[in-house]
Amino acid sequence: MADAASRLTTLAEDLLGVPFPVRIRAWDGSEAGPPGAPVLVVRHRRALRRLLWKPGELGLARAWVAGELDVDGDLYETLDRLAGLVWERGADAKDTVHAVRDPGLRAAARTLVRLAGPWPPPPPPAEEVRRRTGPLHTKRRDKAAISHHYDVGNDFYELVLGPSMVYSCAYWTEDGTLEEAQAAKLDLICRKLALKAGDRLLDVGCGWGSMAIHAAREYGARVVGVTLSTEQAAYARKRIADEGLTDLVEIRVQDYRDVKDGPYDAISSIGMAEHVGQVRYQEYADDLYALLKPGGRLLNHQISRRPEKNEAAYHVDDFIDRYVFPDGELAPVGRTTAALEEAGFEVRDVEAIREHYGLTLRSWVANLEAHWAEAARLTSPGRARVWRLYMAASAVSFERNRIGVNQILAVRTPEDGASGLPLRTREWTERGGR
Repeated sequence: MADAASRLTTLAEDLLGVPFPVRIRAWDGSEAGPPGAPVLVVRHRRALRRLLWKPGELGLARAWVAGELDVDGDLYETLDRLAGLVWERGADAKDTVHAVRDPGLRAAARTLVRLAGPWPPPPPPAEEVRRRTGPLHTKRRDKAAISHHYDVGNDFYELVLGPSMVYSCAYWTEDGTLEEAQAAKLDLICRKLALKAGDRLLDVGCGWGSMAIHAAREYGARVVGVTLSTEQAAYARKRIADEGLTDLVEIRVQDYRDVKDGPYDAISSIGMAEHVGQVRYQEYADDLYALLKPGGRLLNHQISRRPEKNEAAYHVDDFIDRYVFPDGELAPVGRTTAALEEAGFEVRDVEAIREHYGLTLRSWVANLEAHWAEAARLTSPGRARVWRLYMAASAVSFERNRIGVNQILAVRTPEDGASGLPLRTREWTERGGR
């Protein structure tokens, strides 16, 4: 009888209909596949049972988080090679086998069922969000989703994000560090918003306070930052006190929909709109428009996806939804700008910076890997594995133009049409162009 790795490789190619692009090392120590390729390590047959029960991304994710799958070699290359190899989804192994019409494929699926070992499948890892009920993007459900992702310990985020504590795409130069690139991003946003001393800035989804601190310290802005994460708010308030900026910065645990103390001179929304959801996005745009004074500026920094030919077919990746950003949704940049325009904004600039996010994510992965034991201790080994997979896979997606990130500058232009922007808009790319 063939060894487990050879059988798995043959089965994968029979079921997928294409050569399997990486080597496989099985639980019995055997190895098979293209020479020199990265190695997908199947540590236990439980991984197969997970795949049979939940074919595709969710089964793979559960096996990865549980430590039953691993990679020996370049993780980025492995993920790039495996991209697009998603099995036909089905409710369980029986449905999967019945969905296969070709006799050879039916035989391969039955062999895989036998190879997977005894049933039933193991329960999902503890890190998985259980299926939610009720309407999407209510305030209560959004708060729970934010808590799942952000309230995992500020010490953990310090290891991953580094001293900047900025959890969004940095703005890189060829030889800069992560901290320099994050500071450059915050300063670029301040310049695009034309902040000056005394301006009121609302920072929607303020995170650990980095944007609020930069705007207050470097530009003299008076900042209100809102977040749904109690851990983020506590951390941000301490940082602000340590900086001596409590007279300029207020951090609230508050939903953006509950902010009623406009008008503001400017609004920054950095990596927050991905949590809003399609059913609420127009409300989000309308609310931010109402909070700005005439002539006020919005800087919306947001991840985007490629548009679908059939938009109704779009769905959130199972791994992201269950383990990373519950209820998070991405929109094409065109839909985002349309919603802002429908709210009344004049969109004045869109800067695509997706290559910068690949660099940012690789830096975060390097930070995590350099502090792996401590990260696993601060959260759990499964949670650390979630983060390593999601950040590495996201880096590849940005680098391959599967997703992007854009800074959209929009103005609540007054009725007289005076936008207040310079004739040569991109002058803000230089420090002197405030």
